[in-house]
Amino acid sequence: MSLEVTGRLHAKFPTQQIKDNFSKREFVLELTDESPTGMVFTNYASFQLVNASCGVVDQFQEGEMLKVTFNIRGNKWERDGQVKYITNLNAWRVERAGAAQGMPQQQAQPQQQYNQPQQNMGGFQPNPGAADDLPF
Repeated sequence: MSLEVTGRLHAKFPTQQIKDNFSKREFVLELTDESPTGMVFTNYASFQLVNASCGVVDQFQEGEMLKVTFNIRGNKWERDGQVKYITNLNAWRVERAGAAQGMPQQQAQPQQQYNQPQQNMGGFQPNPGAADDLPF
């Protein structure tokens, strides 16, 4: 399953040689999302490129808007009776935002390109016309 996200390049790191036949390079996108109430949430997602793809981010500068297509990869790791789970976001396409459609680079707020499941709020039904009476 492939996913796609658009965000601002926040950081890129040097390539790491893990094994003779495996290298990886990480980079971070800043993802900003605005809630219906106008609150802005910023997240930082770390992606990795592997082997021959490690040089893909060399052509981009920090601060540029990028569109990243990626897969989620997860592994189970056991040692000394403890089980750990590792999740990686493996990027396989990185391009300037809007480049695929021939559009000029956009300066708009980045938006996540997938639908998040609705969370059960325990029967809470907000009244949009009511005043916010929370103490914080």
